[in-house]
Amino acid sequence: MVHPFVVRPVATAADQQAFLALPKRVYQDDPYWVPPLTESVAKQFLPTNPFFEYGELQQFIAVSAGEPVGRIVAAVNRRLIDREQQAVGLVGFFECMPQFEVAEALFETALGWLRDRGMTLARGPIDLSTHNSCFFLIDGFDSPPMVMMPYNPPYYPEFIEKAGWHKAKDAYAYSFPLDRPLPSKFERAYQVARKAGITFRPIHTQGEGFEQDCRTFYQLFTQTFAHNWSSSERTEAEFMAEAKELQSLIDPDVFIIAEDQQQMVGFFMGLPDYNIPLKRVNGRLNGLGLLKFLWFRRQIDQGRVIAIASLPEYRRKMVPLALIYLGMEGGRQKHKPYRRAELSWVWEDNMPSRRIIEAAAATIDKTYRIYEKAF
Repeated sequence: MVHPFVVRPVATAADQQAFLALPKRVYQDDPYWVPPLTESVAKQFLPTNPFFEYGELQQFIAVSAGEPVGRIVAAVNRRLIDREQQAVGLVGFFECMPQFEVAEALFETALGWLRDRGMTLARGPIDLSTHNSCFFLIDGFDSPPMVMMPYNPPYYPEFIEKAGWHKAKDAYAYSFPLDRPLPSKFERAYQVARKAGITFRPIHTQGEGFEQDCRTFYQLFTQTFAHNWSSSERTEAEFMAEAKELQSLIDPDVFIIAEDQQQMVGFFMGLPDYNIPLKRVNGRLNGLGLLKFLWFRRQIDQGRVIAIASLPEYRRKMVPLALIYLGMEGGRQKHKPYRRAELSWVWEDNMPSRRIIEAAAATIDKTYRIYEKAF
């Protein structure tokens, strides 16, 4: 039985606190959920978020008997609208207790807000942009998510489909065990790239070297992924702010840069799976939380490959395969703790990347989905 509830805009500090606290109710008995850092979620709604320079949003919360039972955010990202030339709005930050009536009311409230702003298509879950958290997990609920990857109860995709949304596009997370070497073609590709004059090095992690690498990396990242579906361009300032948040977490042995005559032409972006210690801090890196994080980071034994890319003209010089070879070999070193890598996420129709990944004998471990609804 669903008790009476109301869906209302988040308007007070108490509403915001309930909005941020709701996931702990939803996942209190879920062994695989990793609490996000509360501060990181909260700052996305502050006026200082650069998103408000080109977008607007509204948070909503569902409340029953004084307790939060659901939440959602509707957003208009004008950069995405300009790029796609259609009135597409976004929904994200969705969490809900296992009550379909609540979920349905949240979806309808978000759609109404978007409709009032002239939108004719809704897409989600996307937390403001695909550079942030997005997707519902639809397959692979038997293990925790890797760092910066989403997780949700199995009933979320059931609820959104029952509410009339349909699949827009799927993406995959590939699993690659590190207890065996890559096929020999990857090492051969590395040798081909070297003979073509390509050099490889780890990213700089300190001072001006780090900042310069990140600025160049931003330009290459923007150029390489300019045509990604549902993607809106970030400014350099936004990119640099995110990079500095990750600076202390980088393992340079699994973050490799390819250069031609000292010009960056490709990269392999790996990151240790910091979800392992983050699971222990209950969403807060305060004094005790930080101590727990530092202690449990020693248990990290896997990592996530976030992106592999090169300029198109360097693919014939085998730069992508060479980067995979160096990145995976970096993680396989004897003094490294990694036993497994996840390559995520990869769009289902990105066949060039999928062919390369599958040639490395990686297998699909999790499937994610973004939905749409016209109105």
